[in-house]
Amino acid sequence: MSKKIEDLEQEEEALARAVRSSAQQIWQAGLGAFAKAQQEGGREFTRLVRDGTELQKRARKVEDATDTVARKAERSSRRASGTWGKLEQVFEERVARALAAIDVPARSEIEALNHRIDELERMLAEIGAAAKKPAAKKPAAKKPAAKKPAAKKVEDKRKDGADKA
Repeated sequence: MSKKIEDLEQEEEALARAVRSSAQQIWQAGLGAFAKAQQEGGREFTRLVRDGTELQKRARKVEDATDTVARKAERSSRRASGTWGKLEQVFEERVARALAAIDVPARSEIEALNHRIDELERMLAEIGAAAKKPAAKKPAAKKPAAKKPAAKKVEDKRKDGADKA
């Protein structure tokens, strides 16, 4: 039995050596991978920084070009609107002169006439309302000759209106 125990101990010893050797190899492989990752990682990091710098330069160029185009478009828009404004003003002036030449009244003249018509209609409505009211008997003590009759007031207002027109 002692031989079996010795054999078992030898087998265990061999297994322990194999495990230690394997662990040592795994450890060394890990260190090698770590060293390679550091070496290549440094190169990779440097490459990424370089690529990022190039991308940033391109982005700035695009941004500058966009700003330039936007400024030019704004200037063109201002010029065009100024030109259209001038053209519109010239057109309106020429149309106004042509209408004046053929005696077409201006808008302001028509508005003044409409205002005068509204005043006259209001005055006629007041006269009509006054004519419909029953006349109250006046006391004998008052002098009727001192007041103008309603018809006289209308006639005076008509004369005033004719003078103004």
